[in-house]
Amino acid sequence: MAKFTIERLVAVVAVTLRHRWATVGISAAVMLAASLGALSIGVTNNYLVFFADDNPQLRGFRALENTYSTVDRVLIAVAPQARSVFTREALAAVFELTEAAWGAPYSRRVDSLTNYVHSEAVGADDLIVAPLVDDAASLPDGEVAEIEAIAMDTPDLVARLVSEDGAVAGVVVHFVLPENQDQAVLEINAYVDELVDEARASHPDIDYYVTGDVRMHRAFARATLDDLRTLTPVVLVLIVILAVALLGSIAGTVAIVAVIVFAVNTTMGLAGWWGVVFSPTSAGVPIIVMVVAVADTVHVVSSVLAGLGRGLDRRSAIVEALRINTYPIFLTSLTTAVGFLSLNAAESPPFRDLGNFVALGVLLAFGYTMTLLPAVLGLLPLRPPQWRVAGARELESLADFVIARRRPLLWGVGAAVVVLAAGIPRMELNDHPIRYFGERYEFRRHSDYVAQNLTSL
Repeated sequence: MAKFTIERLVAVVAVTLRHRWATVGISAAVMLAASLGALSIGVTNNYLVFFADDNPQLRGFRALENTYSTVDRVLIAVAPQARSVFTREALAAVFELTEAAWGAPYSRRVDSLTNYVHSEAVGADDLIVAPLVDDAASLPDGEVAEIEAIAMDTPDLVARLVSEDGAVAGVVVHFVLPENQDQAVLEINAYVDELVDEARASHPDIDYYVTGDVRMHRAFARATLDDLRTLTPVVLVLIVILAVALLGSIAGTVAIVAVIVFAVNTTMGLAGWWGVVFSPTSAGVPIIVMVVAVADTVHVVSSVLAGLGRGLDRRSAIVEALRINTYPIFLTSLTTAVGFLSLNAAESPPFRDLGNFVALGVLLAFGYTMTLLPAVLGLLPLRPPQWRVAGARELESLADFVIARRRPLLWGVGAAVVVLAAGIPRMELNDHPIRYFGERYEFRRHSDYVAQNLTSL
């Protein structure tokens, strides 16, 4: 059965070699039609995307939200370089920031050191209730010292709106987001960015750090876009460099890149037509598809170059390479696709999207390897690189070494695996959302600073 299937596939290859331009044209048309869907790919900044609609915790949260509404926050930490917020300038900065924060879109409340409602008894019958700080810029030194004494003795403020050492103050803005949360998050963050930039310009001796749920929403979206826009091209460039170095053939590398581009574009385009919304988890789809496509095509191209090196003509080398590699590549593609499809058992939808579209990309890569690749190889001026003969001899020497010492190597590698596997129980499961981001992200750096100096998100 396997032999029959291989013969049929080789027959298909023969057809693509006879109609090379038609094969490339049809493949390009299919890829371009699918790629139009990539324009519809969405990127969400809502961390609730990690939970399925039938998740009991999410359903409970939705019920709570419908009954009482939900509140998202932005926390702006005000950190004077003099390491004290109890100065006229620092209190004035907190006051100005508090007043301006009321104008943020969808804001419902602003809490800070300056607008904290303080109650004070005067005489036997009078009770004065007023904000703790008013007209901060003109406060006399005695009142500043009194404000510090009151604040540092108030449990509602310490470690919440002012640090325990009095070096950092916090302004917390509460938001009630609308149904179109993604757009609201963009509006809020744009306002907060402008607000903080103005505060930095007005008070250059004060540092500002911003964190909170709304900032985390945006950080998720930015991380997803960064992965899609930067990591994918970087991986492609590395593939090109390594392919040229290892194969010694620019034409062969061009053929490999063609299959990669076609497979990735088709996969991402179909994801867009399907209406997938990408998150940091599912953003790895194009990179994984690229890796699998490389694994498919490198075997074929290297076999073609080896055949040319043995004196075969180009057509015979391509057919022979496909005859040798089709069945192994098919088995690899099938088992890889099945493995990723098993992610449908995961509770989190982004992992399901990752599994489904990587599986699709793997099968597309196999299809393009069987059709587009031989057609492109038939059009390009392939030549066997001379230096690969030495490389082949070195690999043969390595194979002889492994075969001659197979028993010691088997026991040695097995023992190493056992020793290394002993470290598995030391692994910890940590689902802290801030740790999703590396320190290159401003959100991570600011959140760490706020957690260390004021309070945790």
